[in-house]
Amino acid sequence: MQQSYQVIDRNGWKRDMHCRIFENSVEPQYCISFELDITEFLRGCRALEYSFTLAMIYAVTECASETEEFRYRFLDGKVVLYNRIHTSFTYLEKDEELFKVVNVPMQDSMEAYIEAARKAAEAQKEYFTGPLGNDVYSFSPLPWIFYTHISHTNAGRQGNAVPLFDWGKYLQRDEKTILPFSVQVHHSFVDGVHVGKFAERLQNYLDTYFLLYYNEKNNRR
Repeated sequence: MQQSYQVIDRNGWKRDMHCRIFENSVEPQYCISFELDITEFLRGCRALEYSFTLAMIYAVTECASETEEFRYRFLDGKVVLYNRIHTSFTYLEKDEELFKVVNVPMQDSMEAYIEAARKAAEAQKEYFTGPLGNDVYSFSPLPWIFYTHISHTNAGRQGNAVPLFDWGKYLQRDEKTILPFSVQVHHSFVDGVHVGKFAERLQNYLDTYFLLYYNEKNNRR
């Protein structure tokens, strides 16, 4: 079986000093909130009857994974770089207003992911199925509030480097649909410049995904 990560030799690794400084911090994770324009992406989701939440999870996972720094983790006292990252998201049981945490492997297409995630969420009866994996991105959308800042529960585990993504309630502004979005990352691996690269990738993805989707579909005819 092919190993899902590579162990980083910290001798000569360009980020070793930065990693050592931040991994011993009391709170080594930090959170950044910003806005995204989801006008075109939301229009595409509605046209294809995609779940916006599940489509967004797929989009974020794709874009975050293209930024290498988001795939670093601590594992058994070592630094590792995962080849592929999967997903873990909260899913609200509406009748009880209690959420469960659903783990879904990443798929090769948005359509396949949405279908796999929908089936997994509906089939899971337990609220929690075990500890959060190391090779995931964590998602906890908050669609009831348009926020400008958000903070998260601190479990006290300094070595937890799993990025956490959130977004809130979207609103209309100047004929655009705006979504508040946040990302929490571990400073040992991810700096502001890397969050900036991710944010740029994600906005471009949201602007163009369905345009490219329909172009490709038309070319197949």
